[in-house]
Amino acid sequence: MPVEIRELVIKAVVENEMGKEGKGAAGQQEAPKEAIIQICVERVLEILKVQKER
Repeated sequence: MPVEIRELVIKAVVENEMGKEGKGAAGQQEAPKEAIIQICVERVLEILKVQKER
């Protein structure tokens, strides 16, 4: 008999590191943030492409 999962709970903890590093670090974080966003967009598009092929 197969097991069906009807609910999935995901928890995440987000910490604010701006206070620890100071205001000067904000400009340095923009480049990695853009790279992360680009990677996420690419993966979402890949997932949508796979789902569309089904």
